[in-house]
Amino acid sequence: MPRVAVVGNLARDVVDHGAPSPGGCPFFAAAAFQRLEEDGQILTRYAEPDRDLFEPALAALQAPVTLLPARTTSGFSLDYLGEDRMMGVTAIGETWRPDDADALAAGVEWVHVAPLLRSDFPPDTLAALARGRRLTLDGQGLVRQPQVGPLTTDADFDPAILASVTTLKLSEEEARIVARGPFDRSTAAALHVPEVLLTLGSHGAVLFADGTDTFVPAAWPVLGVQTTGAGDTFMVAYATARADGHNALNAAARASKLVAETLEDRRRTPR
Repeated sequence: MPRVAVVGNLARDVVDHGAPSPGGCPFFAAAAFQRLEEDGQILTRYAEPDRDLFEPALAALQAPVTLLPARTTSGFSLDYLGEDRMMGVTAIGETWRPDDADALAAGVEWVHVAPLLRSDFPPDTLAALARGRRLTLDGQGLVRQPQVGPLTTDADFDPAILASVTTLKLSEEEARIVARGPFDRSTAAALHVPEVLLTLGSHGAVLFADGTDTFVPAAWPVLGVQTTGAGDTFMVAYATARADGHNALNAAARASKLVAETLEDRRRTPR
């Protein structure tokens, strides 16, 4: 029976004007569950017209997937110029409702919520997902505006979104947006979230909890490799470690190790 679940929309990605490809946290989460030998649940959705894109990819995950219906599928364009990336929103995906939480398996203790845009998970839906469970949230769902066109970000999120969150993960860029400047201990405390994880790429992460901040070094740096999905892997490993009874600091260290192992394998077997 799964103790950890990942919840979020799938995405129809178009990279460098190529053919559409499946994207979204569920694909990286499934690989993380396999590495951890964890029977995690993936709760996701896409619109019926996109079945031919997503069905084969989901079947290949070899992980328990629960599909819910959707009227629209999230869509993004990703154009790369060297190390620079320009993103656009081509479609706004389904907004999750409180009764969608009924699809979670009975034994789930930790839920990682992976929004692609701010509109994916309203506060009442997060509250329903967190009822009797612990919730982790990807910070891109705070800062990404739900509008078609070039991807825009700001800090104008509803603070009620965080009321049900146990752990918030922020990248460095997301943290600067949320703080409207430097992110520090006082900024983290002002969010009123018990645990904030500030990820620093190959350098590691900082855990803000109980009024303190603790640096969590990367298990080892893995350079020269594409890092898409590293944050998803980190949070699946973190939630799994917490479900195993580890404290926040130990869970973050274990998550860092899984990310390093995943990126090391990616570097050895580039696709």
